[in-house]
Amino acid sequence: MIDLSLTDEQTAFRDALRKFAQKEIAPLVEECEDKAEYPRAIFQKMAEPGYLGARFPVEFGGSGGDTMFSVIMSEELAYVSPGIYLGVYVHLYLALSAILFFGKEEQKQKYLVPGIKGDLISAWAFAEPSAGSDPGSMTTRAHRDGDDFVINGTKMFITNGTFADFVVVTAVTDPSLGMKGISLFIVDRDTPGFSVSRKLKKMGMKASEAAELVFEDCRVPATNMLGREHTGFLAAMGTLTEGRIVAAAFAVGMARAAHDAALAYAKIRPQFGQPIGKFQGLQWMLADMATQIEAAKLLTYQAAWLASRGAPHIKEASMAKLFATETATQVCAQAVQIHGGYGFMDEYPVSRFYRDCKLLEIGEGTSQIHRNTIAKTLGL
Repeated sequence: MIDLSLTDEQTAFRDALRKFAQKEIAPLVEECEDKAEYPRAIFQKMAEPGYLGARFPVEFGGSGGDTMFSVIMSEELAYVSPGIYLGVYVHLYLALSAILFFGKEEQKQKYLVPGIKGDLISAWAFAEPSAGSDPGSMTTRAHRDGDDFVINGTKMFITNGTFADFVVVTAVTDPSLGMKGISLFIVDRDTPGFSVSRKLKKMGMKASEAAELVFEDCRVPATNMLGREHTGFLAAMGTLTEGRIVAAAFAVGMARAAHDAALAYAKIRPQFGQPIGKFQGLQWMLADMATQIEAAKLLTYQAAWLASRGAPHIKEASMAKLFATETATQVCAQAVQIHGGYGFMDEYPVSRFYRDCKLLEIGEGTSQIHRNTIAKTLGL
């Protein structure tokens, strides 16, 4: 029987995170959004009370928490700042998770341990200018040369790419194998042949930083390969499956924030002699928003519950990610509508949520990809 209630430990973790986010993240939001600059010190601040290690094993400096702790963190931090949380999300649940799941012991000691301490910041380099949903179109290549691999190619939309100390990179090591010929590599920032070609301008998530990365005869030791050669696609998909559950929680947190802002505004905005929240039309909008958020949260918690117990959860992860991210987009749009003209102004946070939410329907597999995944589990 599924029990989705939080344990005492999980509740305490959630409450502590809420206080942390209000104290350490909330004051940074406006400046980071205006300047489109990421507050890199947040990694150290989150490491001190152990938040960066909540999901990781004790032997590497973590707390040994399960997927539910990741979901709680994602929801609470996204509630305060989707843009700032995005950098943490990529660091923890893509790059560091790949090293945890597929790295050798020496790789974990060199990258995972300092990553949990906040001493090193990571990025995840999967997407390319012409390869996103279709990994078979990946053109970044890595060929063996003695004790090294030489990487050539370009990666696009890489969160944390402007400042990351190391990047986990997907590259094709055997073009004849298609998607099965992809491998994973760890590339240090100071590796010759690696460069950040440009910082990207984005519609939303402005507090995060995204970059285009270029690899030109970038030589990395063969010991920097993650897992076995030609298993990078499977490794990436394994990492992304749990990441999709965390992305669903990300969407839930953002939708909650938009709904709370709209509800508060509806209670104080006067029109026709009474607060607009007294009109049934807006009451129904807010009721529908609350119902959608609760359904998204239940799907997300169900997927996390299954993942925490090692049970199959591919379908449930895709369902949660699909429904939660589309719900966030709908809720954020309605929040803007409830604010009327003020919803279009940057002085109210709903305009930021509206710009931010769309990314979640694209990253970690588009909504269309997840519909394909769900359909396959139905035997179609």
